[in-house]
Amino acid sequence: MVSKNEITVPDFFKTYINALQEDNLQEALANNTRRFRKLLKQIPHKKINYAYAEGKWTIKELLQHIIDSERVFIYRALTFARRDPAPLPGFDENNWAITAKAPKRKWNELVDEFKALRTANEIFLNSLDDDQLMQTGSANNNSISVAGLAFVTAGHVAHHMRIIRERYLGEQTTGKEKVKENVAVIRKKKKKAKK
Repeated sequence: MVSKNEITVPDFFKTYINALQEDNLQEALANNTRRFRKLLKQIPHKKINYAYAEGKWTIKELLQHIIDSERVFIYRALTFARRDPAPLPGFDENNWAITAKAPKRKWNELVDEFKALRTANEIFLNSLDDDQLMQTGSANNNSISVAGLAFVTAGHVAHHMRIIRERYLGEQTTGKEKVKENVAVIRKKKKKAKK
């Protein structure tokens, strides 16, 4: 299995990669899935429509964003693993968040959708051999490998788990859970890259 130091990712995704403790892709995905499912169970019902500041997403909207992003990352991984040479476009996460209409969705359905999606994605990613995982392609004018996208998939969730704990639930995270980042810089890079 491919390790983190063998992957190709644009610099703006390295924060997600660094959010993972594991170097092994299968372990990173399995542990990330387990941790996120546990966190989803711990979120009080009264918090699912809570936003920690004006103009920020609610937890429900954040979960929809995680689902949408995971679909994009895995579609890119599938495309590159199958050696499709077509460059893929970026996506505007803020536009998607508005049009997703997450506030109208039922929380339990969103949780079930994430679980089903992640299960399917783990099966797909675990089916790939090292040659397929090392394939690269272009998304939003950036080169990235299939394994890079897989690590980004898990790291994106880990990044948002920390945000949920700290900003939505008011928990203090320490040690390995703490990701060193400058949120303003990341947002600026994301806007430029538009994934």
